[in-house]
Amino acid sequence: MADNLLVVKGLKQYYAAKGDFGQKAGYVKAVDGVDFEVRRGEVFGIVGESGCGKSTLGKSICKLIEPTEGSILLDGEEISKYTPSQMRPIRKKIQMVFQDPYASLNPRMSVRDIVAEPLIIHGLAKTRQETDAKVIDLLRRVGLDDYHANRYPHEFSGGQRQRIGIARALAVQPQLIIADEPVSALDVSIQSQVLNLMNELKKANNLTYIFVAHDLSVVEHISDRVGVMYLGNFVEVADKYNLYQNPLHPYTRALLSAVPIPDPKAKKDRIILEGSIPSALNPPSGCKFHTRCPQCMERCKTEVPPKYQVGDNHYVYCHLYDTEDAKKEAKKAEEAVVK
Repeated sequence: MADNLLVVKGLKQYYAAKGDFGQKAGYVKAVDGVDFEVRRGEVFGIVGESGCGKSTLGKSICKLIEPTEGSILLDGEEISKYTPSQMRPIRKKIQMVFQDPYASLNPRMSVRDIVAEPLIIHGLAKTRQETDAKVIDLLRRVGLDDYHANRYPHEFSGGQRQRIGIARALAVQPQLIIADEPVSALDVSIQSQVLNLMNELKKANNLTYIFVAHDLSVVEHISDRVGVMYLGNFVEVADKYNLYQNPLHPYTRALLSAVPIPDPKAKKDRIILEGSIPSALNPPSGCKFHTRCPQCMERCKTEVPPKYQVGDNHYVYCHLYDTEDAKKEAKKAEEAVVK
């Protein structure tokens, strides 16, 4: 569709695993055939437990790691097979904000040099005066002062360092920013400041975000649509309101039941999942969630669930919605929530 900035199809990221004596022991299937799209100007949130492949997916899209297989269409251009030299001009369209602001900034470079580096590499500033002016402008846009340009990363707090990382990402005027858990290493009060800043920058610069996180409350605050990942695959994708008010997949329901609520007197039915997440080196056959699913059927153990559409922009990968009656019930529940 014309309004899709990013279209990902069949994306896989496998890592070779070694066994005893360095022998090959198969592949870790970190991302295992993912399909989704991101519309221009939206925030697409990706949530899931640790180890489900969220961060790997973001890095694969950004080509920081080479995808094993699949298609990545960015602004109508197929980039999945691009070499590093071919990717250089594409970097101006897609940038990444990393999880750890303490590790993502070079401690030997001043803030001025960190923010100026992408400007120089992509030829967006011809003289030192022009570079300095753009650096100061970027720092001001993320809420930092002019004199911060001469300081080094160790002189800043975690929230300030993340602002520097955001300024660096904005330097090349990208269309898409992949934010890999950008607030998980920050205090709660600082998290809200960074999230509000990202929202303001999105509106001011007409940005599109992929927001990766494990905190469902954070994702609800900033996202327009949300995809829930489990063991390398999406299990449910929907508009934020529909997903949080009418979760359909058993895994999504279990995740949302674990979200704390402010009212200590309010009661909430908690869904406890048995067992632990299977290994990505040897994932279960059929539906990968069937080993922990309270509603598991026989076909779940052998058949991989396809993508079922159960409402407007609401998709679920679960055999429970294989029949038209089940889809109608889900659609009716969604309409009741909207009313």
